[in-house]
Amino acid sequence: MSDILVTGGTGYIGSHTVVELQRAGYTPIIVDNLVNSNAGVLDQVEKITGVRPEFHKFDLCDSEKVNRFVADHPNITGVIHFAAYKAVGESVQQPLKYYHNNFFSLINLLNAYAGKSVNFVFSSSCTVYGQPDVLPVTEEAPVKKAESPYGNTKQIAEEILAETAAANGNYHIISLRYFNPVGAHESALIGELPLGVPQNLVPFITQSAIGKRGPITVFGDDYRTPDGSAIRDYIHVVDLAKAHVAAIRLLEEGNPAGNYDVFNIGTGKGNSVLEVIKAFEASTGVKLNYQIGPRRAGDVEQVWGDVSKSTRELGWKAELGIEEMMRSAWKWEQYLKDHPLT
Repeated sequence: MSDILVTGGTGYIGSHTVVELQRAGYTPIIVDNLVNSNAGVLDQVEKITGVRPEFHKFDLCDSEKVNRFVADHPNITGVIHFAAYKAVGESVQQPLKYYHNNFFSLINLLNAYAGKSVNFVFSSSCTVYGQPDVLPVTEEAPVKKAESPYGNTKQIAEEILAETAAANGNYHIISLRYFNPVGAHESALIGELPLGVPQNLVPFITQSAIGKRGPITVFGDDYRTPDGSAIRDYIHVVDLAKAHVAAIRLLEEGNPAGNYDVFNIGTGKGNSVLEVIKAFEASTGVKLNYQIGPRRAGDVEQVWGDVSKSTRELGWKAELGIEEMMRSAWKWEQYLKDHPLT
């Protein structure tokens, strides 16, 4: 089957997608600069699938290296583009870092494939909706002013992709607007591996539970939600990875919607921060130490998605629930304690 370029393929979502691509018969080829990931993930993927993915280390913001790579790999028919900075809080503090990296990497890829027929799956985000007026949010909901520079990079990137697809019929593009990925592979050989203090809830929970971190801070308990904490649509990373395979397949078959399309990728329901904490405790038997803090800049109050379009047109649906998300994340954290990736 096809060769698929996976940018950011040693990262959290990227590595799980590489595994699912291999299992589906594709040949993933990874490009990653390892700024937010670890080369040891390649060994872990090989342990899971028995196949070591081809890997190239360079920065996609270097247009010459991108052009050379594309020229040297003429058999690539699809691109799954994960490589981007993604921490909401950091983007508020360092907006130029996010605009530079997230735009230049995307534009360089699109330029390198100009004149070639390519299936392109973009890692987008529910942040494009901001705080929706109606829940669950559908793909037809208006894109609101972003709550953070990170969210703004996703909004503008989608505009770039839609306009590029409209101007050039060689590009066949799907943007997957996914919600909050959590959990780890059932083997506990790959999972979320944040460098430094985790910016996301679940890895902070597991690191706190195992003693790497202090108490968990719940950012705000005065939101207009049942328990006062913010609500998100949490999705198991393996389900999310399978959605990317489904998107590539749809593009290969010829998406009837045309050269550009968007899909929500989530479970279709929301869980509050406090509910996630309770689910972790219930599914693992581990008691957590947490405290309430002030709201965090860039956070929206509540968001979860309508995923009926993904079910109908991608032929995909999330299968794993919040308990399995928490169990697998904890199993991964325990694995790391005895097998640190270096």
